[in-house]
Amino acid sequence: MELTYLGHSCVLLKGKKTVLVDPFSPELEIPPSPDIVAVTHGHADHMGSAVALKRPTVAINEVAKYLKSKGIPAEGMNIGGTILVEGVTFHMVQAIHSSWIEEAGIGCNGGGAAGFVIGMEGRRVYHAGDTALFSDMKLIGELCHPDVALLPIGGRFTMGPEEAMIAARYIGAPLVIPIHYDTWPVIRQDPKQFRTALERTTDIRVRILSPGEKLTI
Repeated sequence: MELTYLGHSCVLLKGKKTVLVDPFSPELEIPPSPDIVAVTHGHADHMGSAVALKRPTVAINEVAKYLKSKGIPAEGMNIGGTILVEGVTFHMVQAIHSSWIEEAGIGCNGGGAAGFVIGMEGRRVYHAGDTALFSDMKLIGELCHPDVALLPIGGRFTMGPEEAMIAARYIGAPLVIPIHYDTWPVIRQDPKQFRTALERTTDIRVRILSPGEKLTI
């Protein structure tokens, strides 16, 4: 499987299918025709261009209903559930965060925020979405055994680097990729400090990806 970081929280996974997670990037053009889109929650910097793409989209039930109202072929699910879409497995896990669909006029409740463990070609990628640290991340590691964990480190709206270090230990994925930082000044972080601290104290490797950079898993 090939993983491409597109900036902020947007990631493209390429294998037998292409899966685009959280289609928002201030740096790069969003790929126009992924096979599947996955949206972690309703905030504009995550739902992004999901409506414009008009592709099959996996999201929590409330976001999926909103997307369906816009003509999008959306698959609704909820935390703890697993679905198979075109041979790709999506297991929805908890995220501690808000979810407000800002495009819906004055806005509407987007249900809960979530993360995904996405399985394809024998590999599992955990995209945490926007979340605070929570102790049940240990269960994600124990139940899902992800090969890669994409963790927000920006602070303010999500956990910061110190909490993300604990999250990485809880999850136990051998490789961590930091996301959701440096997009705006209020979430400015130094990912190199995060990498140094985590690699000095654990066997976990950290890969810092620039927008557009690819990684083979």
